[in-house]
Amino acid sequence: MSESLWESSVEEADVDQQQEEEVAEPRTLSLSADDFSALEARIIRAVELVRKERVARAEAEERAAKAESDLREQSPLVESLQKEVAGLRTERDYVRQRVERLLAQFDALEV
Repeated sequence: MSESLWESSVEEADVDQQQEEEVAEPRTLSLSADDFSALEARIIRAVELVRKERVARAEAEERAAKAESDLREQSPLVESLQKEVAGLRTERDYVRQRVERLLAQFDALEV
């Protein structure tokens, strides 16, 4: 029973302290002129940095859009060149087979 009495008095003390803190005047922040100037300079630097980053982002987005456009324009050419290379490989294989047959015939004549 003494424990519950002790706990209730501790809780009352906590409540009283919270009420006193709520009633107390808010603390004011005092800044010297130098502190304020330093803060202002930091804010100005931050704003400039944000501006530069926005410009850089816009430029990067423009470059990306142009690269995508160029890629779309070059895709048909790439496909055409891939087909041409495949055709040339097929032709090379055909020519190789003919040359091998001719060499085989030439070897047969020499025997």
